Amino acid sequence: MISCCVVATNCPSFEVITYVQYRKSSTGVEVQLVVTDDTQATLVSIGELARSTGLAVRTIRFYCDEGILDARRSVGGHRLFDAEPAVERVLLIKRLRALGLGLGSITEVLRGERSIAEVTAAESARLDVEIRTLAWRRACLRAVEDASPACRAERLALLAAAQDGGVAHDCLVRFWLRALAPIPAGDVDGWIYWNVPEPPGDPSVEEVVAYAELVAMVSDPELNRVVRRQYWRGPADRIREPRSLYGQIGDVMADVVPLVTDGVRPRGGDELDRFVDAHAGARGERDTRRFRAQLLNDATDSDHRIHRYWTLTEQLLGARITVGRAHNWVYRALVDSVEH
Repeated sequence: MISCCVVATNCPSFEVITYVQYRKSSTGVEVQLVVTDDTQATLVSIGELARSTGLAVRTIRFYCDEGILDARRSVGGHRLFDAEPAVERVLLIKRLRALGLGLGSITEVLRGERSIAEVTAAESARLDVEIRTLAWRRACLRAVEDASPACRAERLALLAAAQDGGVAHDCLVRFWLRALAPIPAGDVDGWIYWNVPEPPGDPSVEEVVAYAELVAMVSDPELNRVVRRQYWRGPADRIREPRSLYGQIGDVMADVVPLVTDGVRPRGGDELDRFVDAHAGARGERDTRRFRAQLLNDATDSDHRIHRYWTLTEQLLGARITVGRAHNWVYRALVDSVEH
């Protein structure tokens, strides 16, 4: 904001009138501007600045009002600008605005608080999130459109519960944190990374429907019960050291994955023996035929919901072998060892 005042000096024969100009500093305190003949020659009007930069006068006036462009005032109250720095500053604002940057970010650049690289990187990251959100929404809309009239209402309800990919992913993560309790969240990060699919950045109709179905499944408390029983082979509160068992089972599954990849049929051997030993040790038992049969008591491994869950997960993960498939391999090997 620029202002001026009139100082009158009374002399015997005449009165001298001097115009003193002021500009508000960044702290809001008015400071005097000294305009000499030399500086006056480098000043341009708001109209000249508009023509030099290709912007409308009202736009430049707005930038002045927002405090991102300095202006002086002529005696008549018109805005004046230092020609070269004003043109450079306005062109920089114009170019940053052309990239979609907000005035807040532009102001930080002009004040030297952030670099152009920093604000453009932040805007790019924001757009990545927005584009993923829009791609997810588009896939949901197409999924409803593609559904048959008889199934459209059901699909709409399914997709409405998973309208945001990030929120849907969080639902799956929370489900597995509950299923693997009492294992601390920090200990299952790797497990979740490998087995819980990230929402696709540009999902197809099939992918967004599969993801929505997963979210619907994990909202059922009964699925949590059957998954916990499958993983812990019974009530988890009967296990002496859950973290130790979790680690040992994880090691077994890591060794089973290559067998599944190579198409090796479930069979007895080192992997199954280590699996049984881990569960026996966690319960103060030994690996006996009776104990192996006990691990199959009330088994939920064949529950259709578990198989459906992992089928959908693998649809989203592609060729990756999940813990679900590895666990099923061990289960079938355990059944074979008990029956034969």
